[in-house]
Amino acid sequence: MVCCVDKSIPGWLDARNFATVLAAAPLIAIDLLVENDCGEYLLGLRKNAPAQDWWFVPGGRVLKGEALDEAFRRLTYIELGREYERHKEDFRGVYEHFYENSMAGEHISTHYIVLAYRVKLAEQYPIALDSRQHKNMLWVKPQDMRALNVHHYTLAYFE
Repeated sequence: MVCCVDKSIPGWLDARNFATVLAAAPLIAIDLLVENDCGEYLLGLRKNAPAQDWWFVPGGRVLKGEALDEAFRRLTYIELGREYERHKEDFRGVYEHFYENSMAGEHISTHYIVLAYRVKLAEQYPIALDSRQHKNMLWVKPQDMRALNVHHYTLAYFE
């Protein structure tokens, strides 16, 4: 069983308990549509299921007891190296993602309810996506995404 566990973060579950939640309930997540001043968006090549080996926008789940504003600051810090404020960014909508597998394995599906936000970088600075989640990263214009192995849930953000 593969699962990312960080016991230093309150609300983070061990692998067994997380698998139980995945099997029984949807997860709430925030996806970040990070745009640079060239009109390119940041994608990461996913290491883990679901969406393993697909290019995907950065983001992550909201933890139990974590307010959305706190989750947004935490996720932008982890993924972008700086905290951003949710109320200052462009809310793009609510999406649902359904996967046949999960971080807990092939036998447990995943259902995400995703809050998508466009984050426009005010300045260029070095970004290194979370290496526990991503093998690589790239900047790409929406019109060029279909030529790459970009996941259909990420493509939906730009349609």
